[in-house]
This record gives sequence, C-alpha cells and structure tokens, in this order.
Amino acid sequence: MTVDSSVRTAKNGFDRFFEISARGSTIGREVRGGLATFFTMAYIVVLNPLILGAGVDATGSKLPIAALAAGTALVAGLMTILMGVVGRFPLALAAGLGVNALVAYEVAPEMTWADAMGLVFIEGVIIAVLVLTGLRTAVFRAVPTQLKTAIGVGIGLFLMIIGLVDAGFVRRVPDASGTTVPVELGIGGKLSSWPLLVFCLGLLLTLVLFVRKVRGAILIGILATTVLAIIVEAIGHIGPSFVDGKPNPSGWSLNVPTLPGKIVDVPDLSLLGKFNVLDSWGRAGWLVVLMFVFTLLVTDFFDTMGTMVAVGQEGGLIASDGMPPRTREILLVDSVAAAAGGAASVSSNTSFIESASGVAEGARTGVANLVTGILFLLAMFLAPLVTVVPFEAASTALVVVGFLMMLSVRQIDWTDYEIGIPAFLAITLMPFTYSISNGIGAAIISYVVIKLAVGKAREVHPLLYGVAVLFVLYFLRGPLEGLL
Repeated sequence: MTVDSSVRTAKNGFDRFFEISARGSTIGREVRGGLATFFTMAYIVVLNPLILGAGVDATGSKLPIAALAAGTALVAGLMTILMGVVGRFPLALAAGLGVNALVAYEVAPEMTWADAMGLVFIEGVIIAVLVLTGLRTAVFRAVPTQLKTAIGVGIGLFLMIIGLVDAGFVRRVPDASGTTVPVELGIGGKLSSWPLLVFCLGLLLTLVLFVRKVRGAILIGILATTVLAIIVEAIGHIGPSFVDGKPNPSGWSLNVPTLPGKIVDVPDLSLLGKFNVLDSWGRAGWLVVLMFVFTLLVTDFFDTMGTMVAVGQEGGLIASDGMPPRTREILLVDSVAAAAGGAASVSSNTSFIESASGVAEGARTGVANLVTGILFLLAMFLAPLVTVVPFEAASTALVVVGFLMMLSVRQIDWTDYEIGIPAFLAITLMPFTYSISNGIGAAIISYVVIKLAVGKAREVHPLLYGVAVLFVLYFLRGPLEGLL
C-alpha cells in the first residue's frame, strides 16, 4: 500500500509532526497501540536479565540481575521514544533475543563482560556508519519487493511459533521419549495443565474480539487473560515452570501471575557505562573478535530489515518501492540503539517484531512509541507489576499478529520459481530455525544462485552478490572459527 500523506489535513502541529491524520490514525489508536506493544514485549525486562545473568565471563564474573533489569528498561524506553520522534514509525526497540544469548554464552566467556559489551558498542557504531553512508539503505532497496514480502510473512510465522512455544502449547519432545518427532502438543501430547487452559481460553477470547472488530481486542485479550491467570493461580497455587532448578511442566512460563507485595522499587543503574572497546582484541585475539563482531553485525543488520518491512506491511506503511517512510532515520536509530545497549551493558538493542501487535491495534505513527517508551521507563520503578503477566497471557497477541502478517503471502507469484523458491525458504526457515537472519540469508543465497543458474545474472542487484557472500560466511562461521 502506498502511503499518501496528502489525503487528510493535520489538526495541529503535533498532528502534523507525527502525521497522525495523514496516516489515518487517531491519538486513541496510537495510545492503544503503544499499550499493546508494551504488554506484548514487556517480558524482555525480565527475560533479558535472566539470559545475560546466567552467563559467566572469562574471569568467572556474573552480571547483577537487578541492574540488568533496570538497564534493560531504561535503554528500551529511551530508544523507543527516540524511534518515535526521529523515525516517526511504530517500531519499539529493546534488547534483542538471540543476540543476548550470543553475548552471554559465546562472547563473554572469551573475555570480560566489559569487553563483550564493548564489542556490542563497536557493532552498533559500524552499523551507524553504514546507515550514514547509505549502504544499509542501498542493500535494503536491492532486495526484490516480493522477497521483502516473503520476509514479512516468515516473521509472522516466526511470531506465531514464538507465542505457541512461550505459552507451552508447543513443546520439544524429551530426548528419552524414543520418538523422532521433534515437537508435541502441550505435555505428552495433551493440554493437561491450567496455564495451557488459560492460554487457550485467552486466545479464543482474543480471536472472537478481533473477528467482531472490537477496539483494543489484542490489549483486552492480554489483560483479561492475565486476570484469569491471577485467579487460577490464587485458587490452584500452580507455581512457576521451574522449581528449585527442576522443570515443572505444569507451571507458569516466565512469571507466576500473582499480585506483588511491592509495587515501586528504586532502579539499580550501576551497569551504565561499564564497557571497554579495546581490551577484547588482546584478550581473545583479533580473529575471534572480528568473527564475533561480524556475527553480531549480520544478525542486527538483517533482523531489523525484516522487522521493519513486516511492521510496515501490517500497517499499510510501505510505499510502492517496498520502503517504509523515513527509512534512513529508522535504520539510524536502530544502529544507535545497538551501541546504547552495549554502553549500558544490556546487550544490543534492536527493533522488536512484537511492535506488530501495536500496529494491529491501530498504531501508525511514532506517537505509539512515546506511550511504549514511557511505560518502559516507568517499568524501571514498577518492575514488580511487569512481572505479573505470564507468557500464557502475552503470547495470545503473537498468534493473532502472526495470522495478520500471513495475509501478505498472496502478493507473491508462486508460479515464478525464481522468486517462489527463495520466498518459500524465507517463510519456512525463520520459524523452523528460530531465526530471522537464517531465513533472510537462505532466501538471498538461493535467489542469487538460481538467477545465475538460469542465465539472468544481470537481474540481480550488484549489492546482493556481496550480501550473498557475507551470508555464506555467516552460515560457515562454525567451521571458519575452527580453522582460525
């Protein structure tokens, strides 16, 4: 859909700056969208500290959980607001999943935490340079429009499976089960726990509200499911999914939905500025450091590209050339967020696909980001309230948004194998490998190879050849690390 900013007249300066009327939105829709986005991704304030806090650096040190939680909320809030003001696009940012695990389990063990966060800072600066020189935008334009559409669809399926897995509706089959089936429904093929029932009821409620076009359907679904979860926990005393380090399959995921005894707490910001950009090169060796920076760079570079397109498609904010408005500004803020995450010792911050839940609620401008960002800043002080919402409640939104993003699949010409096969790989590999970058990489490599094989090399943008080579290196980084 082409964005036409001339259709509606702005009511005031605020409206004109954020193009609220021009994009067919209202303040009410933006507020609802901002709330939905926050509640869908607020889990990161809890989950990022758990991931980073579980890692140990080369000196045996761990990062404090309380400081990680406060830093996560602070950077997410500031960068989300910055995206709203500069990018004016409904795309929230926070510490990136996958990147934080890479930092915690691969990078930090080779050096100190300060060194590891220094590499994240370096990666953010490099991406910023690529944006300012126009290279990142040029690469984005080089990707065929139908392939961009496929990336958005793939992310939709990725979101859906994230929601189903986080809620425990889909689970990995234990290795000792003697079956070759990798995943199963619920627990042992059955929906045999109260949290799973809560998720199913919450999802059905959200779907009914959505089909009936109830305003705030997704947000109402999250809140109503959370209330139901609190009631169920109060009656059944189910507990968390892990008790004393041992799995409790029937427990709540991420958070136990109980009203906290303490609502307000003073944030611990002691990790801000604890990063080092030089010592890692001598401690781990320059080849290892370069490989880490390259991996971080590729992951952030293309995850954001896919996320930006997917959110733009969901909100009808993609122009005829396949680009959202203010693309350069969006990418620049995203790169600044990556560096800011390293500087605050909370890992690279990046655009969150969960922003699509806010867009589904009507968000079309950066005003929604102001709402989401302010809530993240408040979360520094209201961390106990953030921990009330379990995955079983928040994940309902991801399934609905996954469906919405799937609708764009009809825009792909599946009879043209030269684009259909790369599109298929993008759509399927994202959910099946749990990685946006893997899907984009496989799609670009296959697109280039197929065009070369059928003698249409000139139809491939020159930049895509370079990108394809980089993705080949990305997929071969394991063997390359062994050789180096």
